[in-house]
Amino acid sequence: MSEEPYVLITADTHAGGSHAQYREYLDPKYRDQFDEWRGERGARDKKHFPSKKKLRNWDFELRANDQDSQGVVGEVIFPNTVPPFWAKPLVMPPSAVKPEDFELYHAGIAAHNRWLKDFCDEDPKRRAGIGVILPNDLDQAVKDIENIAKAGLRGGVLLPQVSPDATWLKQLYDPAWDRVFAAIQDHDLVMNQHTGAGVIDHGDTMVGQALWMSDVRWAAMTGFRHLLLSGVFERFPKLKYIITESGCGWVGPMLKDLDMIHMNIKAGASGEISYRGEWVLKDKPSEYARRNCYYGASFPSIDDLAGIDAIGEDNVLWGNDYPHFEGTFPYNMESLRLTFSAIPEERRRKLLGRNAAKLYNFDFDEMEKRAQKVGPLPSQVNVPLPVAEIPKDTYCYLFTTALHAEKQKTAA
Repeated sequence: MSEEPYVLITADTHAGGSHAQYREYLDPKYRDQFDEWRGERGARDKKHFPSKKKLRNWDFELRANDQDSQGVVGEVIFPNTVPPFWAKPLVMPPSAVKPEDFELYHAGIAAHNRWLKDFCDEDPKRRAGIGVILPNDLDQAVKDIENIAKAGLRGGVLLPQVSPDATWLKQLYDPAWDRVFAAIQDHDLVMNQHTGAGVIDHGDTMVGQALWMSDVRWAAMTGFRHLLLSGVFERFPKLKYIITESGCGWVGPMLKDLDMIHMNIKAGASGEISYRGEWVLKDKPSEYARRNCYYGASFPSIDDLAGIDAIGEDNVLWGNDYPHFEGTFPYNMESLRLTFSAIPEERRRKLLGRNAAKLYNFDFDEMEKRAQKVGPLPSQVNVPLPVAEIPKDTYCYLFTTALHAEKQKTAA
């Protein structure tokens, strides 16, 4: 086995500006209103100088040193902080932007996209930023996609996923979205979906929050299903779509189900349900998925890795979810030893960096040069992580799940 370092490119990180930074990127006509909004949030006349955790969203030196310390040389960047006028952080697009909020919310995401360009330009080899669009005005979304392409945000576009109760918005399977898909394809951008979007608002009670958590992954799967079954990849065969931080172990079984639905419809009946008319798919959903769909499985579990043959090892990307608490930082090596020690060498190299480099157009030669200085070695990853070395001061589910399993085993 080669002792060449692994090229780690994380397909799942988050960043955003501070309020003071975003003000400089905001359309000037909104700045007085922004100052008032910011004052109402308790930040008037105060510097936005928060904890080290928040600084990781925008501090170049801190962020680069953190990633280098984990062996990571490239990063795909989703949003994270609170843009102007938003009620919550922009980790993913809101699932139900109300019409009366659209103008100011759009001004906020425009400021974020401008900030993101400059943030990525600090180290364009390392950073691939993902621009944001909103679902309310699809003609405006097309213009925003053009701006994202002009800005060189090679991470692509963050696709909004519409909550089922947002009845004033068009769902992704509606033909109205075709002009958006066409724009993304024509500009050769990646179409990104991130877990957490498309969920009904269950309220802020503990029960509501628990229901939100239970819905998160199902909502992500819904976007995937709707795109496949509505023929998006038949009409736009060059689209590149990735669903991130949703694992990938579920994909194989779901594709079997979608293929069965497809074959029943082509046959004209499913039990007592009959179908008439022209069906939108020529190929099986699993065939479109193999050609057009990718999975930013972040720090994939052993179960996720076991299901890769059903979806293709060229279609799965690793990530560390930096700087989120549930990510692998600062225990990246431990996470690799926990889940990748039994994975074949060539598959490792694809999942850990090559697939991301190809999808997001990283300069792989440059990434290899950087990995020579910081990348982990195969001999390090080959050593399985014993229970005694599983980190306990982390929220990362890889470690908490492993510790729980060991506790259950001991109790038995």
